[in-house]
Amino acid sequence: LATGPRQDNGIFYEIRSYDIKPAKMKEFLELANKHFHLRTAHSELVGFWYTDLGALNKVFHIWKYDNFAHRTAVRHALAGDKDWQEKFISVVLPMMEKQHNEVAYLVPWCQLGKPPKEGGVYEWVTFQMKPGGPALWGEAFRAAINAHINTGYTRLIGVFHTEYGLLNRVHVLWWNESPDHRAAGRHSAHEDARVVAAVRNSVRFLESQQNVLLIPMQCSPLK
Repeated sequence: LATGPRQDNGIFYEIRSYDIKPAKMKEFLELANKHFHLRTAHSELVGFWYTDLGALNKVFHIWKYDNFAHRTAVRHALAGDKDWQEKFISVVLPMMEKQHNEVAYLVPWCQLGKPPKEGGVYEWVTFQMKPGGPALWGEAFRAAINAHINTGYTRLIGVFHTEYGLLNRVHVLWWNESPDHRAAGRHSAHEDARVVAAVRNSVRFLESQQNVLLIPMQCSPLK
């Protein structure tokens, strides 16, 4: 749910993040790039990134599922996949300090996008909204997102609203050419009266927000 009813189909996205032991981060990334084709043989990977700013030694990946029965079947198949378990899972589990997942839906007014080219960076922005749901804050939030899109400096990839995990939470995934291009674009946007007005209207419903800069992995479909 976001600015209205949930999208008609049952498709949802599982957002997984792992905190990796600092001494093992390089090895984890190498193993993931080498063996992740074993995992993507079972279900669709949207993207896989590691953090560069805002958090350290952390990876994010997003999975697309048709419905909850689909996810259950995939998890069952993975548990029985000997190659996946022996070549990757058993090796990397000792490298992890923490695992976290959420289930989210794309908001009804957003389709999953793609960057105009490879080689940029991604920004993952998390908004903790006040309780009350999209009936309270949905239109104002959408207007703030669209105001940033209309400035042209950044590309929207997706807007997700949580169904499992911390609720009243919205994640927005942006693509930028570079961290400096993003910084210049945001500086300009904050001088745009339309952006300022839309953001002021939206922050009335905001409790907190956080962001991280993400670098796509070699094995990531979104690069």
